[in-house]
Parts: sequence; structure tokens; C-alpha cells
Amino acid sequence: MLGNLGATELIIIAVVIILLFGAKKMPDMARSLGRSMRIIKAETKGLKNDEQAADAETAAPASQPVVASPAPAQLPEAAKVPSDVEKMQKQIDELQGQLKAQQNAEQKNAS
Repeated sequence: MLGNLGATELIIIAVVIILLFGAKKMPDMARSLGRSMRIIKAETKGLKNDEQAADAETAAPASQPVVASPAPAQLPEAAKVPSDVEKMQKQIDELQGQLKAQQNAEQKNAS
């Protein structure tokens, strides 16, 4: 169906598109389409790289020796992580409390 389109039909289609969408919007639409295509291209490359990395990881463990992981006492950062998480949780709780107080004050002012 599309193989039967000649030059005159393509020109007519282009003129109709320009009339429908306007000449001012066409560059923005083309720019947006180009950005979208770049994003799609980057994502497909990323997927291919992820698949290749996964294939390499599945093949690599058979040839690598098994190394014992260090005990938690040997990891100094492991002790830090829970305290950091606890600090962040306290900050979240404080911010939520401040937000509730602010919302209550706004409700009182609105009444």
C-alpha cells in the first residue's frame, strides 16, 4: 500500500501535515521526535549491554574459584550502615511531623 506512493502523493501528504499542525510547531515536533529516538536508541543499547553482561556473568562463575566472604565483624562500613539508616529515618519522621504541624496550622487558618 505504501509502496505505491509517488513523489506527488508524498508532497500532498507533507502539505496536509504542515497545514494541520502548522509550520511553527513542526520544528518542535521534529526536535521532540529526535530526542525520543535518541532515548529509545540509548535504552536498547543499554538492554543489549545488560544482556551481554548477564551472559558473561553466567559463564564466568564456572571458571572463577569461590572466595569466602568476610565476616560482618571485619567490615567497618557494615556497622555504619544501620546508624546511617536510623539517622535518615529520624529525619524522615521529623519532616513528617513538621509537615503535619504545618497542615494543621493551615487548616486552622482556613477555618
